[in-house]
Amino acid sequence: MWTRVARLFMIKTKFEAFLVIYGLGLGAVERGTHYLSLYPGVGGKMLFALCPLAVFMAGGRILDSLERERNG
Repeated sequence: MWTRVARLFMIKTKFEAFLVIYGLGLGAVERGTHYLSLYPGVGGKMLFALCPLAVFMAGGRILDSLERERNG
């Protein structure tokens, strides 16, 4: 039973990976807008820019792991 529940949280296809990356991106932009309101000026803009950058790095890692599973 637990393996069936655990399979719900596994990313198996690229479509699922893109959905997860999209959700992460939405959250990152939301967090970035909060940073802009908390830290006006250059500091807030830098923090806003770093939030989506982390999503790009995580998205690349997710897509790489899918390719490795498929080829390996």
